Amino acid sequence: IIYDDVACWKVKNAFFERMRNAGIDIHPFMPVKFPAFTSKANYRNHRKLIIIDGREAFIGGMNFATRYVKGTGRQPWRDTMLHVTGGAVYGIQRAFLIDWYFVDRTLLSDRLYYPPVNPAINNCLAQVVTSGPITEWPDIMQGYVRILLEARRYVYMETPYFLPTEPVLFAMRTAALAGVDVRLMIPRHSDSHIVEWASFSYLLEIIEAGVKVYLYESGFNHSKFLVSDDSISTCGSTNIDFRSFEHNFESSIFFYDEGMALRMKKVFLNDQTQCRTFNEVYQGYHYTFLRRLWTSLVRLLSPLL
Repeated sequence: IIYDDVACWKVKNAFFERMRNAGIDIHPFMPVKFPAFTSKANYRNHRKLIIIDGREAFIGGMNFATRYVKGTGRQPWRDTMLHVTGGAVYGIQRAFLIDWYFVDRTLLSDRLYYPPVNPAINNCLAQVVTSGPITEWPDIMQGYVRILLEARRYVYMETPYFLPTEPVLFAMRTAALAGVDVRLMIPRHSDSHIVEWASFSYLLEIIEAGVKVYLYESGFNHSKFLVSDDSISTCGSTNIDFRSFEHNFESSIFFYDEGMALRMKKVFLNDQTQCRTFNEVYQGYHYTFLRRLWTSLVRLLSPLL
């Protein structure tokens, strides 16, 4: 197990020692000395990967925490995790083993970890993509930008946090202005008030360009996925924000398959039934000078959030 020291700072060391005593090999990723004071530290491992016997894997947005199953007590939790079999498991396992070498300095290359996979039972082409502050290019962000700019009919996206980088913001506006049906779904209320305030000015900007914004009201929607034109879809740990695109170690899986795209599209449309549009929620909202000033100031700080 690899865990993020900042995300788990409230977990007592005794818990991890119990796991080690039970025979579980567990390591922190880039441990910090004072995690309680560095909850916004950069260069964290935000990936969520599970590999079982080299034959099946899980990838998506869910962490190991009670609230991801039972909610926070105040609201339910909505998330998306994919169960993957076939050759794509090798790509997910490769991402984990590279991280494992970083934390343990052990290179696991034995054939035992790469058993023969079952022959493909469909034509679904999958690509596992990782990105991080040490990669030459921001691969996942570039994937989002290219999908948006090449879309002809629609792009549907879900993310819990919306603090887009300038390339993604430009691509969303460009696609919407070109007549593409661009839809963005975020939670009605974020788990961070300052992030919610910072998102507001970005939302007003994309709505002006024609993007449809949906606010999920049946709990906190932590899903991170995109689907476009019934042909391409992606799901993983990547939020549409500065931290995920530029500062965190992230992983996503891209599918180039109509059947998979239609399944992801159905998930989005089902979630959409639990939403109200931004315009419905904020109809008659008086955007005063002080509110505009506050959201603008917070937006300046959004790369640090």
